Amino acid sequence: MLARLKKLPTTAISDATGGHTNVDALIKPLHNQWHIAGRALTVQLPDAENGAVLEAIKEARQGDILVIDAKGNTNRAVAGDFVASLAKGVGVAGFVVDGVIRDSRAMIEMDFPVFARGTTTGAGFKHGGGKLHVPIAIGGVSVQTGDYIVADADGVVVIPQQDIAAIIDKAEAKLQSDEQREQEAHANGITSIRAYLNKVVK
Repeated sequence: MLARLKKLPTTAISDATGGHTNVDALIKPLHNQWHIAGRALTVQLPDAENGAVLEAIKEARQGDILVIDAKGNTNRAVAGDFVASLAKGVGVAGFVVDGVIRDSRAMIEMDFPVFARGTTTGAGFKHGGGKLHVPIAIGGVSVQTGDYIVADADGVVVIPQQDIAAIIDKAEAKLQSDEQREQEAHANGITSIRAYLNKVVK
């Protein structure tokens, strides 16, 4: 299942879900070449806190994506390059953050995928109070541990775990349909393009 999911772009999944689980477009990749897909491990942080991120890294399974609800705080980072190196070292596939990170250049250089609202110079606090495996909202979309995340240059989408098989089937079918449409529209250059436009534009 996961192997099939990793081959799908976010756009096909968005089409399959009707766009209802598209995360706020302001949560973007630090590097446009990144594409991740995997199981979510949710992290809920008090404002300006980040201590629970380390707990999540300790608990994470190979290929998990940490989905971090930082309440949209853009002043204090949930992680820097050292924390990212720990996550990568234990096999975490990436971070999706409703907040910001720091040391972005180092994260890009170590090729650790991060999708966030941006960057900051300010470190987060470690006074405690964060929670793991609780339902969170990230970029306006509800996420629970065990749901699936796909993220690439176009954005981030969430797939509820109970819908994963059906959504993958629909997304694959949509991709196949799109490829067939493109082949037909370009089969004979301008002639087939005009034929397509005449068919769809009334």
